[in-house]
Amino acid sequence: MSSKLLSELSLNGLPLKNRVVMASLTRSRAGVERMANPLMAKYYQQRASAGLILSEATVISRQGIGWQQSPGIYSPEQAQAWKQVVDSVHEQGTPIFLQLWHCGRASHTEFHPELGLPVAPSAIAISGDSIHTPKGKQPYETPRPLETEEIPQIVNDYRQGAEYAKQAGFDGVEVHAANGYLIDQFLQSKTNQRQDNYGGSLENRYRFLQEILEAVTTVYPSNRVGVKLSPNGNFNDVGSPDYRETFLYVGQQLNAYNLAYLQVVDGLDFGFHDLGDPMTLAEFRGVFEGPLMGNCGYNQDKAEAALVRGDADCISFGRPFISNPDLVERFAQGWPLTPADDMSGWYAFDAKGYTDFPPYQEA
Repeated sequence: MSSKLLSELSLNGLPLKNRVVMASLTRSRAGVERMANPLMAKYYQQRASAGLILSEATVISRQGIGWQQSPGIYSPEQAQAWKQVVDSVHEQGTPIFLQLWHCGRASHTEFHPELGLPVAPSAIAISGDSIHTPKGKQPYETPRPLETEEIPQIVNDYRQGAEYAKQAGFDGVEVHAANGYLIDQFLQSKTNQRQDNYGGSLENRYRFLQEILEAVTTVYPSNRVGVKLSPNGNFNDVGSPDYRETFLYVGQQLNAYNLAYLQVVDGLDFGFHDLGDPMTLAEFRGVFEGPLMGNCGYNQDKAEAALVRGDADCISFGRPFISNPDLVERFAQGWPLTPADDMSGWYAFDAKGYTDFPPYQEA
């Protein structure tokens, strides 16, 4: 039987050799200088049998930092460093997008002591667990609410990040509006209690994302820009009672942009807010006409089923790609997957648990 997952796809004009997308995976290998490097180039090249690769989340400014040794895209030197990664993937005939990231309140002063507190739409701290900082685990801080006049600079940081991505040779960019990071914090009523043009109504809460998209699409055409949403998630203490109304509205607004794709974290393996029934790809199909990408908790069978139903056009895989650099070949040949159980190496700072997973035939 032919596989839909392994079939070719035109992603709004971008040819993909299959519908297996490598999802963004924060792996903490960029060093304290937050620069892409040869180890990262090797890692991405190993996984370039994917139809499309989405880079790990990459911060657009020092203010946006909230993770140890994650890469940045806010200087010409960082853009230059990313070229080796892009070239290594392009050598395999695979396109690669850069994911643009600002952590917002999911950060800590220790990441940017010269800038002080992390920023957010409102002064509402993440409740619960602590955050890993350069000086060990620390409790989450109450963020500083952004002044209205500060927001255009952050929007411009996204645009500048896209400019640097283009200089590095990336085929496109993904705007990370998911998982409780800054854009998601603006979208959600739980975290956005502003009284200005960026808070209150759905239209106002969406405005920040809208302005970012309008800025980024001055750099890349809209059909080379993707957006990632997580309507069901509770990561970073999000999940709002009006989630369904919010995200159907956002999907409807995004439909006007002729995007490369909309990636929806529809799986529940990353945590579920449990405020009602989970949103499905089929619901987004009702408001978004462009390519849809499912994400989170998919295996080969679930991915095939979603594609055959027409719910999705492609599926992004995260954890399976950590320990299976040849994931596409394993799907094609029916070879078993190596489980990614040992989390100790996920966020280590060297090759162990990163580039040392052998392909099936070598193993």
